[in-house]
Amino acid sequence: MKTKKLWVVAALVLFSVGCKSKPKDENEIRIGEFGSMTGTEATFGISTHHGIELVIDEVNAKGGVNGKKLKLISLDDQGKSEEAQLAVQRMITQDKVHVILGEVASSRSLAAAPVAQRYKIPMISPSSTNPKVTEVGDYIFRVCFTDPFQGKIIAKFSAEDLKAKTAALLIDTKSDYSVGLAEFFKKTFGELGGKVIIEQNYVGGDIDFKGQLTAIKSKKPDIIVVPGYYTEAGLILKQARELGLNMPVLGGDGWDSPKLFEIAGKSANGSYISNHYSSEDKDPRVQAFVSSFKARFKEIPDGLAVMGYDAALVLVDALKRAKSLSGPDLKDAIAQTKNFPAVTGLITIDKDRNAAKPAVMLKIEDNNWKFATRVNP
Repeated sequence: MKTKKLWVVAALVLFSVGCKSKPKDENEIRIGEFGSMTGTEATFGISTHHGIELVIDEVNAKGGVNGKKLKLISLDDQGKSEEAQLAVQRMITQDKVHVILGEVASSRSLAAAPVAQRYKIPMISPSSTNPKVTEVGDYIFRVCFTDPFQGKIIAKFSAEDLKAKTAALLIDTKSDYSVGLAEFFKKTFGELGGKVIIEQNYVGGDIDFKGQLTAIKSKKPDIIVVPGYYTEAGLILKQARELGLNMPVLGGDGWDSPKLFEIAGKSANGSYISNHYSSEDKDPRVQAFVSSFKARFKEIPDGLAVMGYDAALVLVDALKRAKSLSGPDLKDAIAQTKNFPAVTGLITIDKDRNAAKPAVMLKIEDNNWKFATRVNP
């Protein structure tokens, strides 16, 4: 992501902060958003922000919701859990938001969700997949699949499509997302007759993985599973290929960023990830979204962008149906979402405030995401 683009986002954030002291307009619906606009996972926050922003602008161009315009208040949490918590506190107490969209990373959603729950302000995560996120309370929702489903998809694809019998796991021990996804992969892979023959650990921010990869190489697994984020995954892919580890490497939606290709180069080719959608999908809703996004932002939307878009769509639908803008009424409207036609498929919010929806497996070819298969819940 270009520095100039980051400065633009930062300026927008500062503008929102500067306006916080003004009287709140009761003819607007204030939507809070928090995400990693800067930091090592900045593409997550920026892509999600673009998806949300696109919906807000489309809805406002048509007159808003029930005669009220939507106002988006976005704060940068810098990819830090403590900043995520502070951002949500600030949006609720100072900006008086009616509802919150965020975060992408499960760890940051888990840090911030208790604040939203305490104030009874609904929070919808676009793409936090750890099951614990919505367990925080009845005001916390998500529109993405969960790690048990994602882990199952990766395991089934590994065993049935790649015919893998043995696997190595390389886990970020400080990431709720990574630990959870590894756990569910291991469970399903074992049920399908596979075996995890070695587990190695790292911590987000590490840059040298040769020790772990050398240990993995000695075990000769059929596949390597790296349930982490794109910065470390890109380095792992590059170093794995340098050590002669040429078996398929698999990950989850945390890999989804163009930065992965910048870091890994050609070393990313031949790898697979589970994800929320494929831009190659011929579904008219998908292609309409891709066209709108490309026209606005001059790039093909990634999985985080589409999840930001879908989260905002689900919210707008709930706003139209809600009895009022009070926290309890908005919470009830979101919870009643059923078979909503989002870009990534029909979304139903279940009794645990999770989304029942399909997922896809993508293969990396020539540093591009290629559709491999679709998996329904």
